Amino acid sequence: MKMKAKLVSVVGAAVVACSLGVAIAQGKKEPVFVDSGKADFKEVVPGIKKKILWGNYDVGPYGGFTKFDPGHTNPLHTHTNEVRIVVLQGAYIYKPQNGTERRVGVGSYLSIPGGDVHVSAGDPKEGALLYEESPGKFDLKVVDQKGKK
Repeated sequence: MKMKAKLVSVVGAAVVACSLGVAIAQGKKEPVFVDSGKADFKEVVPGIKKKILWGNYDVGPYGGFTKFDPGHTNPLHTHTNEVRIVVLQGAYIYKPQNGTERRVGVGSYLSIPGGDVHVSAGDPKEGALLYEESPGKFDLKVVDQKGKK
């Protein structure tokens, strides 16, 4: 009887161990590689294309590549959430409502706080390719020239 109990315990332990191994293996994440030069971009508005790499920019945190066509300019606007960018090609042009225009070049990082009123654009000749991410959903709220959203 003791032998059967031990056998059942050993078999039970083995089943649990195998189940845990399968669960861990199924939950294991693999590295993700995406070449921005070969990525399948989708136009989100005329002049702007995105390739979302993780998350969902319509509802919550996300990260992805964003392309500005050469010379494309977004009018004075704001975002609810912080937007963080790293420029990969070309240049991103940032102009705060009451401040000096800045050219953000290749290899540079910019964090735009939620609520910051600004104009954004791609370089007139090269446009811009960015890695962009946000801790919340993406929105672009156009602001009229009197500062009203």
